[in-house]
Amino acid sequence: MSAKVFKHRFKVPSSAIDVRNHVNNLAYLQWCLDAAESHWEQNASEEMRSQYVWYVLNHNIDYKASAFEGDELEIKTWVAYAEGVKSERHYEILNANTGRILVTAKTLWCFLNAKSLKPTKIPEEIRNLF
Repeated sequence: MSAKVFKHRFKVPSSAIDVRNHVNNLAYLQWCLDAAESHWEQNASEEMRSQYVWYVLNHNIDYKASAFEGDELEIKTWVAYAEGVKSERHYEILNANTGRILVTAKTLWCFLNAKSLKPTKIPEEIRNLF
């Protein structure tokens, strides 16, 4: 499986800043989740999105440097593997102007039937989307 990288650029809003005047750790996690959702919505058909959902099993985040209000960031995400009912997605968040990596992360997702919410083997057609 060849990973297809999804990229998104954005400016850090004031709402993401914590009492230490840099981006709150939870904002990075939310941006990762938002990027994963956008990647899924971009690639999966409406029918696929109505039949299946993804639930998080765990997150792992490494914070390498800080970001500040107004910084332009780029998030990259890709699926590293999708086997059985599980998929591991990787992320990099970097300063778009300097190229410095601020955060690396990965999330283990479980693929579910949207109606029953039971784990479901990831079909090849969905694995091939990413």
